[in-house]
Amino acid sequence: MSVCLFNSPPPLSLPTPAKRTLSVILDTSNNWTRKTLLGGAITGVLSINLLLSSPSSLAFESPSPSLLQSQSTEYLCREEEIQQDFKVESEAPQVVTNEGIVEEAWEIVNDSFLDSGRRRWTPQSWQQKREDILSGSIQSRAKAHDIIRRMLASLGDPYTRFLSPAEFSKMGRYDISGIGINLREIPDENGEVKLKVLGLLLDGPAYSAGVRQGDELLSVNGEDVKGKSAFEVSSLLQGPNETFVTIKVKHGNCGPVHSIEVQRQLVARTPVFYRLEQIDNSTASVGYMRLREFNALARKDLVIAMKRLQDRGASYFILDLRDNLGGLVQAGIEIAKLFLNEGEKVIYTVGRDPQYQNTIVADSAPLVKAPVIVLVNNKTASASEIVASALHDNCRAVLVGERTFGKGLIQSVFELHDGSGVVVTVGKYVTPNHMDINGNGIEPDYQNFPGWSDVQKHLSECNINQQG
Repeated sequence: MSVCLFNSPPPLSLPTPAKRTLSVILDTSNNWTRKTLLGGAITGVLSINLLLSSPSSLAFESPSPSLLQSQSTEYLCREEEIQQDFKVESEAPQVVTNEGIVEEAWEIVNDSFLDSGRRRWTPQSWQQKREDILSGSIQSRAKAHDIIRRMLASLGDPYTRFLSPAEFSKMGRYDISGIGINLREIPDENGEVKLKVLGLLLDGPAYSAGVRQGDELLSVNGEDVKGKSAFEVSSLLQGPNETFVTIKVKHGNCGPVHSIEVQRQLVARTPVFYRLEQIDNSTASVGYMRLREFNALARKDLVIAMKRLQDRGASYFILDLRDNLGGLVQAGIEIAKLFLNEGEKVIYTVGRDPQYQNTIVADSAPLVKAPVIVLVNNKTASASEIVASALHDNCRAVLVGERTFGKGLIQSVFELHDGSGVVVTVGKYVTPNHMDINGNGIEPDYQNFPGWSDVQKHLSECNINQQG
């Protein structure tokens, strides 16, 4: 998970803590779950069906130290001596009023909410709602939570909602590594990126095995992780439940290096199925790949499938995204890059906050250059739509099937002072051709399966039109 950067709110009449955010797309700094993580940063982006019957997108960002108790580690090297300074900061418990909780939720919406097109929200009407709500006293915490629920429901956005403390706690424990750590890419003084453990489940397998907050991860099962992204390495850590992974970590910038064996506790099943098929009346063959969801193993296992199919002579590829409701949005972005040329656009993100005004581009050569068909239907959503639109708009694939679901919103999850939370829509995805995915979906090029000669012609014409 990754967290978004949000503007600091104006002063309140009551002292309130910095907001903690689990956010959707890019890394920034904020506070994190105090009960289960040590200043954790969840790397990656969620687009999962949580608490909703329809596909939903969540994003998580990187936090600053936890509110009531945090632990940060500084390592200093002086004259070949390693000194570890553990800095523990704590705050005396603050009195949390019911009015303060409601106002905190109101301010999050006021600062970050992006109306998804219903045009029910205006700064003026939202200010009036604050005055109406806080004109009298709120007698109980349950009443405060009920007011927040009604306040958020008035926005008319099905994805903006309240989370009880129990619901927020469950969401905070999402772990894409499978061993209870969350990694973040931290540049050193030379500009090189290191992977640091900035998030650790206190009762997780990595913590029990000896991994500590601030450790640098050097290798996974003997594979050097230098130059790899936090998301890539999280997928390397994943594996079947109760199997072991060996990681090498360094305590601090120049501390001792330890090789630690950790037993995985989460089940990570491969979402990829693939096979090689012969084309009728032809010597050519097609590599068929079905991707059921975008989990931490999706990119790694799809790369394996693509390479094996290429080695076996695949001349064309089919990527089947039917009934794929999404998963980790970052996995979708990384998978789209596998097919694109360096510099080609994957997706745009837009929002009121500048944090969400981004252009995401491919950063390397494509893994395959053969023509691709992407199969889609009305249950192709969120991360699947990012992949489908990126390949389509860059003339790398034709889309075949039905119009996609149309889930292109970005949510961030903020923790309130009492451990409850609010999920707020803060941005949306726009395709490389500047089409708003949300509520529209993506129209396929063909409803029925075309011939491969038609596919090649379509992609050739697309490239000519794009260049012209």
